Amino acid sequence: MKRLLLKIIALCTPVFVSANVVLPSFFSDNMVLQRNAPVKLWGWSHPNEEITITTGWDNKEYKIKGSNQATWSLNVQTPGAGGPYTIKFKGYNEVTLNNVMLGEVWLCSGQSNMEWTPNAGITGGEAEIAKANYPDIRFFTVPKLTAKYPQQNLQGNWQACSPETMKHFSAIGYFFAQRLQQDLKGVAIGVINSSWGGTPAEIWFPEEAIIADPILSEAAAKLKPAEWGPHEPGRAWNAMVNPLAGYRIAGTLWYQGESNVGSEVYNKTLAGLITSWRKAWGYDFPFYYVQIAPYNYDGYPDADWGVKVRDAQRRVLNEVPNTAMAVISDVGNLTDIHPRDKKPVGIRLANIALNKIYGTNKAVAESPLYKDFTVKGNKLTVHFSNAQGLHFAGKTSTLFEIAGADGKFYPASAKLEKDGVVVSAKAVKNPVKVRYGWKNAAVSDLFNSANLPASSFTSE
Repeated sequence: MKRLLLKIIALCTPVFVSANVVLPSFFSDNMVLQRNAPVKLWGWSHPNEEITITTGWDNKEYKIKGSNQATWSLNVQTPGAGGPYTIKFKGYNEVTLNNVMLGEVWLCSGQSNMEWTPNAGITGGEAEIAKANYPDIRFFTVPKLTAKYPQQNLQGNWQACSPETMKHFSAIGYFFAQRLQQDLKGVAIGVINSSWGGTPAEIWFPEEAIIADPILSEAAAKLKPAEWGPHEPGRAWNAMVNPLAGYRIAGTLWYQGESNVGSEVYNKTLAGLITSWRKAWGYDFPFYYVQIAPYNYDGYPDADWGVKVRDAQRRVLNEVPNTAMAVISDVGNLTDIHPRDKKPVGIRLANIALNKIYGTNKAVAESPLYKDFTVKGNKLTVHFSNAQGLHFAGKTSTLFEIAGADGKFYPASAKLEKDGVVVSAKAVKNPVKVRYGWKNAAVSDLFNSANLPASSFTSE
């Protein structure tokens, strides 16, 4: 009886020597932590296990205990850019992270155009791969994963940028980081890529956020299964984004929309995604995205399925704060939904960040965007923001249309005037509406001083 009692006690007593401090995969060698910020560190351990964390940049020790849920988390303040450092975690075991840098961390997400790698074929790819030796640019690629419920970890590891690692990473993410490092000299850049080709936006944010909104819920119900990826709300969020929530980032880059072409409410969808991500992270980080390029959808270049999504993306700028959009109609490909000229896309996103966040880029960094219009007689003047040096690609623009009270649009002649364009059409005596580039395959012919193309729009 005594022997049996001892066995029972032994089974019920925690075996402390087998307990381990465990970290999420993205806390690893070669990682980049956000500089000058409160950074959250977290992981798992035995309940009540005493853990000492030593940060190499100041050799400061932090002590914490594992909770009764076998988890722990701690916020530490990081100083300015620097490294490499070590971070030591000591509990019943010891984990040391090496070659840790403090710098700028950006999360990239979306579908195939964000996922697209130099190795898959990009403009000037071989030359770009050969010179991609940037040890202080670090990559983390999230594998394609799905889950019905939110997950706490995922597979992966940080890698320093080299020709071998760069060619398998997001081309846009790489060119963004490369451009940032040109201006932010001596600052490490960490880029996390969590993207999946052919996916609709609805799989990238929490299912409960979609269910709670009738508009989003109705749009999600119209999604159809596809062989190349999930369509159920939340599936990529649960497995590919939720585990990262809390990892301090400077901002997010998003390139998606092709799989939502046909949606009448993409602005609501994208706004819902941004809001839910910021809620999960606990702060309103910058959210910069790429407007999808013009494309000859199913042989219907003059239809409006694609341009409606482009216009929805434009409208999000006015509906959600701390957002910006890179317009790429001039570097798209009307016959290939995967434009191969990725470098300008990454550079345009980087120039926005360098202008808005880092202050090193004083030039115009955003495309001309529709602001409002005024009417005088039969002439309508369209006003733009980011309109410095407004000019046409040729003698004039052929992409403006105006309409009267009957709502019927007619092609309009266009003339530059200061920060705007004066348009008119003989068939429209009293214009009340205007639109620009309102076709799937319309390539912008209006630019500003930075040679950035104007976004398509409708005033309706």
